[in-house]
Amino acid sequence: MDLKSNEPFWLIKNGLLSSYPSLRTDESCDVLVVGSGITGSLLAHQMVKDGYKTILIDQREVCNGSTSATTSMLQYEIDVPLCRLSGIIGKEDAVAAYKACAQSIADLHAVSREIGSRAGFKKKKSLYFASRKKDVAWLKEEFEARKEAGFRVKWLETAEIHEKYGIQKAYGGILSRTGASVDAFRLAHELLKYNAEKGLQIYDKTRLETVKYSKNHVTAEMNSGFTIKTKKIIYCVGYESQQMIPEKFVQLKSTFAVVSEIQKDLAPEFQNTLFWNTDEPYLYMRTTSDGRLLAGGCDVDFQNPQKRDESIARKEQQILKHLSVMMPDQPFYPDFSWAGTFGETKDGLPYIGEHQKFPHSYFVLGFGGNGITFSVTGMEMASAFMKKKSHPLAHCFRFGR
Repeated sequence: MDLKSNEPFWLIKNGLLSSYPSLRTDESCDVLVVGSGITGSLLAHQMVKDGYKTILIDQREVCNGSTSATTSMLQYEIDVPLCRLSGIIGKEDAVAAYKACAQSIADLHAVSREIGSRAGFKKKKSLYFASRKKDVAWLKEEFEARKEAGFRVKWLETAEIHEKYGIQKAYGGILSRTGASVDAFRLAHELLKYNAEKGLQIYDKTRLETVKYSKNHVTAEMNSGFTIKTKKIIYCVGYESQQMIPEKFVQLKSTFAVVSEIQKDLAPEFQNTLFWNTDEPYLYMRTTSDGRLLAGGCDVDFQNPQKRDESIARKEQQILKHLSVMMPDQPFYPDFSWAGTFGETKDGLPYIGEHQKFPHSYFVLGFGGNGITFSVTGMEMASAFMKKKSHPLAHCFRFGR
C-alpha cells in the first residue's frame, strides 16, 4: 500500500494553522485584498501598516492556493538571466529589477522579525551551476554581468563544486551570497493572524463574483450575495488572473517537487545553500528547516489539474533520476511529492500596477521562481500607488509593456 501523500509537504507539516469565517454581512473598507496566499498576506500587512481599513477574501481556505505548493526558495536571480534581461528591457532596468529582488529578501527578513515569525526564515547562499558544458560560456558572461552590477558573486570550478557540495554533474557555477529560504505557507498564516489582531478582516470560502464601479468607489459582490464597498481593490490572485484579464500575458506551467525523509548526514555547507542548474526546465534544490532535501523541476505546460496530478508519480521518478546522476553519493529517500501551477512571463518579470479595464484597482502578480520576492516589492509599490506616488519599477512591471 502506498501511503505517501501527494499533498504539498507544507500542508502536512503545518496542519490547519488558522480558520476564518465566510462573509455573512455587507461590509465597507478602504482596501479589499483578493487572495490570501503569501502575496495577499504581505499586501494586507502593508495596507494595515499604512493605516487603511482592510478586508481580505479568498475563495478557498486561506493560504491553500499556490502558497501551499511553493518551494519557497528566495533568490535575487530572476528566471531570465541578467545579461539576457538587459537586452530585453535595458541594462539599467534589468539591474534595478535584480537589485529589487535582493532587497526584497532583506525586507522579508525584517517582516519576519517584526511579526515574531517561526516560519524558519534562513539566509543562504545560492549556486547557479552549468549542468552542460555548452552552458559554461554564457554562464561566465552572466557571472561578469552580475559582478559588474555589484552583486557579491564568486565563480566556482567543477572540482570545487564537487568537493563542497558533492555535485558531480556540474561544469562551473555562480555562487551568490544573497539568498534565503522559508516556509511561506506558515509565514502567510502568521501574517494574517498578526494583522487580524490589528483589525484586518479576513473571510475565506468567499468568492468574488461581480464588481460594480462608481466614480469614487467599487462595490464587490460575493457568491453569497453580500457586498463589500471599497475605495480600492488589490488583486493578488497569481496565475488565476489569466481568467480575468483578456490579453495573453502569462504562460501557465506545472512544476513538480519531492521532499526526502529527514537526513542527518547533510553537510552544513549544503544546508546553507540554494541550488539550481541550467537545464531547461531547470532543476532546483534546497533543504528544509527540519533537515530534509527538497528538489523540484521537470516543468511542463499546464493542461488541467487532473492531468497535472496524474503525472506526479512519473515526474517524481524523473527528479530522482536527475538527482542520482547529479549526486550519486547522496541518498534520497522520498517522503512527499506534489505538483503546483505557476505562471511564466517572457521577460521573467511580474505584473504590478493598474489595468485599464479595472478602475480603482491594482494587480500584484509575482510570476516564475521569484513570486515571493516580487510580492515583497509589490508591497512597496502598492503602498506608493495608494499615496499617488510613482515607483521606479512601475514601467518595467506594467501591463502592455
